[in-house]
Amino acid sequence: METRVVLITAPAGEVAQGIARVLVEDRLAACVNRVPGVSSTYRWKGEVVEDAEDLLILKTTQDRLEALLARVREIHPYTVPEVLALEVAAGATSYLDWVMAETRPSSRNP
Repeated sequence: METRVVLITAPAGEVAQGIARVLVEDRLAACVNRVPGVSSTYRWKGEVVEDAEDLLILKTTQDRLEALLARVREIHPYTVPEVLALEVAAGATSYLDWVMAETRPSSRNP
């Protein structure tokens, strides 16, 4: 199975929505679900920080993962963005086929 679910946190609102749109437009993700209202607590530069963020849940393929990671590094405002890729063990064949079709590179987005 080559489908991947990618989790990305981003600043809440327009920034997260913009990241989601770019990744779908570039055919790096077939779909992005944006979950608003995530409260993140983490250590950064020696201090405990709390931020309001959105969680982006992307569906992509293993073949597109490296390009997706590179694009996130280009467009994400964080110095160290949270980006985690998870293998999909199983799923509805029609949905998995759709993910593959929608992330297939076009001549415009190799």
